[in-house]
Amino acid sequence: MDQTVLNNMITELRRGTQIISVLSQLKKTQYGYSLLQTLEQKGVVMEAGTLYPLLRRLESQGLLKSEWDTTESRPRKYYLLNDVGLDIYDQLIKEWKQINKEINLLIEEEM
Repeated sequence: MDQTVLNNMITELRRGTQIISVLSQLKKTQYGYSLLQTLEQKGVVMEAGTLYPLLRRLESQGLLKSEWDTTESRPRKYYLLNDVGLDIYDQLIKEWKQINKEINLLIEEEM
């Protein structure tokens, strides 16, 4: 078995779940590093170099509201799902459940 091919495929599979993972944790306000920690505590490992561009993209797509906190010595940008983001997240969850159901049926056929 080619471990490199397998690792690349696993990476691609996980990449498809990153948006749902991030959106699921933004029902409460978080800044980037706290979001990375929260995801990691729940078993989802994501690199900062992946998360920050994703947050910027989600914000530019109109799914997140953000606010800078400059009261600390280091300014932090906090993110939260807005109403559009909540609606999109709900729709993505429905789609995820359908995809999961379909894949499970395919996998179970082989057993």
